[in-house]
Amino acid sequence: MRNYDLVSTAQKGMPDHGLVSPKWYQTDIDRKTLKHLLLRDDAPAIRDIIIFYGLMAGFGLCAVALMPSWLSVPFWLAYGVFYASGSDARWHECGHGTAFKSARMNRVVYQIASFMLLRNPVTWRWSHARHHTDTLLVGRDAEISLMLPPNAIKLVLNIVGLPDLITSVKRMFSHVLGHLRPDEAVYTPIHEHKKVFLVARIWLAIYSVTAAAALYYGSFIPLLLIGGPRLYGSWHFVMTGYLQHGGLRDNVTDHRLNTRTVMMNPVSRFLYLNMNYHIEHHMFPLVPYYNLPQLHAEIKHDLPEPSPSIWAAYAELLPVLRRQLRGEEVFVERSTH
Repeated sequence: MRNYDLVSTAQKGMPDHGLVSPKWYQTDIDRKTLKHLLLRDDAPAIRDIIIFYGLMAGFGLCAVALMPSWLSVPFWLAYGVFYASGSDARWHECGHGTAFKSARMNRVVYQIASFMLLRNPVTWRWSHARHHTDTLLVGRDAEISLMLPPNAIKLVLNIVGLPDLITSVKRMFSHVLGHLRPDEAVYTPIHEHKKVFLVARIWLAIYSVTAAAALYYGSFIPLLLIGGPRLYGSWHFVMTGYLQHGGLRDNVTDHRLNTRTVMMNPVSRFLYLNMNYHIEHHMFPLVPYYNLPQLHAEIKHDLPEPSPSIWAAYAELLPVLRRQLRGEEVFVERSTH
């Protein structure tokens, strides 16, 4: 039985498997080529963020204008996917500080996306750093979405992001009261705690004003615009998120074995900011998202064949997931040549 609890692992000093911030396998790549791929450029990032927020605003305006007609529903759904699923990718990339050359732009977009997702920007920065140093290492990685055995009810409810949202709301109120959850205290430095609490209190004020506006106007529109999309727009980032590491082997130090690259359609790639090149991202996390396709071309000879589509990736994952739900300890086995 695997022990995923970060607190008990920290109390013991290390997990049972003994892997703590290990040295990871990395494909050899020409130094000049890598140096070029690591260059950050504001131009593509600014272009993409203008398109992203422009489309999101357009969908939102159309949805509000068409209320209460059923014709508004497609626009609400599109707005929600941009708000929640699109923000997940922007949160991730700007959290790494690689989307923009400008550190300020990275910080601004990261803060906006964190608010939209109800992910405290302070604790989650440290959580994600742990995810990269200890990817899928049981008892160390704070972001394992599919544990063994998987929780079937949670898997289904996560289509609308409900379990994650409930956890996020609980964490926010805990932070408002000046407390970190036990797992957060494991990876968040003490000197960052006051920042955590300040952010949560600002967020609570914003959500309180939103709720008050909904009551004052007798309309759900404020809630559909702010906060609500975290439920009805999460399905895309949940769908792609399960594919990142789902069904793959844990407690190994080779991203080729525990991470999946998936070829995706242009719309999903735009929403996802090329995170479908996920092995490449984990091997070289400082390469900006707009350079990941080129990175893939440079190192694909040393990687497993990517899944040709989202459907194909799920065709690989679901049979393994069904067996894991029955209590079997099975994984998708990958060749490293």
